[in-house]
Amino acid sequence: MMDQEHFKLAAIQAAPVMFDRDASTEKACRLIREAGAMGATIAGFGEAWLGGYPFFAFAEMRPLTWQAMAEYLAHAVEIPSPTTDQLCEAAKIAGIDVVIGVVERDTVTAGTVYCTLLFIGREGRILGRHRKIKPTFHERSVWGEGDAVGLTTYRRPYGRISGLNCWEHNTMLPGYVLAAQGTQIHVAAWPGREPAAAPASPNPLWPRQLLLSRAFASQAACHVIAAGGVRLHSDTPDRYRELSIFEHTGDSTIIDPRGEVIAGPAQGETILIAEGSREVVLAAKAMSDIGGHYSRPDLLRLIVDRRPQTRMAERGTAPDEETQAG
Repeated sequence: MMDQEHFKLAAIQAAPVMFDRDASTEKACRLIREAGAMGATIAGFGEAWLGGYPFFAFAEMRPLTWQAMAEYLAHAVEIPSPTTDQLCEAAKIAGIDVVIGVVERDTVTAGTVYCTLLFIGREGRILGRHRKIKPTFHERSVWGEGDAVGLTTYRRPYGRISGLNCWEHNTMLPGYVLAAQGTQIHVAAWPGREPAAAPASPNPLWPRQLLLSRAFASQAACHVIAAGGVRLHSDTPDRYRELSIFEHTGDSTIIDPRGEVIAGPAQGETILIAEGSREVVLAAKAMSDIGGHYSRPDLLRLIVDRRPQTRMAERGTAPDEETQAG
């Protein structure tokens, strides 16, 4: 029987098989089973793990870049699909909840991909998905903008879970939506690039992976699985090696609801594990529940539009019959 007062949090830190959806899916399923064997209750992967982070968008634009972009699109993941069926089956076999970053292909146009977090329950079913609302800088040349459909928490036997991608933790409002819904365990998915010291010159894309993850844990009074990705130059196919101008080194951490690091930072391919506690969550929320007693809705309120983005409306032969796409 599951202990609903204590649970184990896992950050799965590993390199995907770039430009190979099937091989990456097999690896993800193996890692999910390994996390389950380690006693994990919930496991989180890094940003865009299945499909990989679009490193090629940061290099100088050239014909090879367009080739990489086309191949990246071809190996993206549709939801649902045989790929997501495999992930669901792995979660069911392992008996754990899974939050994994996927490069999601738009099923309407088949020409746009999103940076998506996919939530899978231990029952072997998809709980929901969240598309990154605003891709950052060069990412905008690859990923489409998401919506608020997936800005939600999911009730699980041990607590409410949520997730955001990378610099969504820097934009503040998406995080407040989740805090106001009482998130207790949050997956902060990052590409995994957190150097030990600040660069010599100012860099607006300095990841702040640890800083923002700790801040979110403290603000939302929740455990945070800050899952970082791994992609070294050696993990990059030879045909695209010249487009690889930086590496992702992981640096995953697990953080308690006070903002303190309780595991990590991790190096190399590994599964980072730490124990979470419902009591610790409730104690932190009793002090500061920013979506509850520590809010002032008479002064400040946030409006969320959860309607899916629709780009085209069609009228059929029946009177006033409409179908929507996009």
